[in-house]
Amino acid sequence: MDGKKRDDDYSIEIPTKASRSSPALNRPSPSMGMPLAPSSIVNNPGLSVLAYCLASISMTVINKFCVSGDKWNMSFFFLGFQSIVCIIAIQACKSMGLIKDLAKFDNEKAKRWFPISLLLVGMIYTSTKALQFLSVPVYTIFKNLTIIVIAYGEVLWFGGSVSPSSLFAFGLMVLSSVIAAWADVQHALAASAGTSTLSGQNIEAAAQLSTLNAGYAWMGLNVFFTASYVLGMRKTIKKMNFKDWDTMFYNNLLTIPVLIVLSILIEDWSSVNFNANFPVESRNSQILAMIYSGLATIFISYASAWCIRVTSSTTYSMVGALNKLPIAVSGLVFFDAPITFGSVSAILLGFVSGMVYAWAKVRQAAASKMSLPTTNIPMSASSQSARDANASKF
Repeated sequence: MDGKKRDDDYSIEIPTKASRSSPALNRPSPSMGMPLAPSSIVNNPGLSVLAYCLASISMTVINKFCVSGDKWNMSFFFLGFQSIVCIIAIQACKSMGLIKDLAKFDNEKAKRWFPISLLLVGMIYTSTKALQFLSVPVYTIFKNLTIIVIAYGEVLWFGGSVSPSSLFAFGLMVLSSVIAAWADVQHALAASAGTSTLSGQNIEAAAQLSTLNAGYAWMGLNVFFTASYVLGMRKTIKKMNFKDWDTMFYNNLLTIPVLIVLSILIEDWSSVNFNANFPVESRNSQILAMIYSGLATIFISYASAWCIRVTSSTTYSMVGALNKLPIAVSGLVFFDAPITFGSVSAILLGFVSGMVYAWAKVRQAAASKMSLPTTNIPMSASSQSARDANASKF
């Protein structure tokens, strides 16, 4: 269960990330342990970037489709199903020899990693709820706020630093979020104005604003859980000696029982509610979408490692920033999100803030090459790509 939005978007350029620019770390094991296709394909930078973008965009669109029903209230079941599909796919690939570097399950490692998996449950659940109540463009814009929280968490806990250019990018991110919220509220009020009676307008406006407020509340919780997960994982992963697929495997396996228990205890499993969440006319397409969302976890991880291997960490960071624009636009295209001056301005400003932040990371990485090595242990590019998939699920 590896979302919306990648860890390279969520951290400032300090030794863990900057070290990826070194030649040694820019050569992960080919395609995360999978066998090589013809060299003309696996060494094609354009195809790797395209695959990475398509995987992340399709994941966001599919997740929005799965939770966008008017009566949807079975998010724990959805996430548990997603994790089960991912585990089955990983085990199938391992049995066929496609994945060669997945270690056997270790009880001690599972116990040490379980708190991180609980944070992941909080992250993906709140992300699902936020995506349910907010449009894809607004969700994508507000997801940028997580970068700011993690950046200052890195400063407090790992001795990182925030450059002036990063601060400028953070300001743009906050401004784009404010504009997006304002545009949402204005659209809700304008939509309710079409109601014939004054009382009807008030009721419609209250309902619209209530939905938006719920989405913003879930988004705020998601920022907290995402930052806690990323920072906690960074601290723990150094001690675990996890390889390419281990993080993904343990995250999915350990969250399955938690999600199933929560679904049974909290969610309504009556036939009436189940049919409301999975209407007969769209049930097959929903199930296929849920299966794809589980498989997309692997696609993102594979494409991430591929992109890093055949391009560079700089290109990878820039692609992550550029990718936010098509993700936001996909919400306008596929889900009829409101197209207003405010919403378009917020999308463009969020896109610019991502570009500025990526540029700031590139500058910081270049500056770090000129400084003496630190005691921080760098993370390999392939392990980073597996960690990317954990946060990219939503």
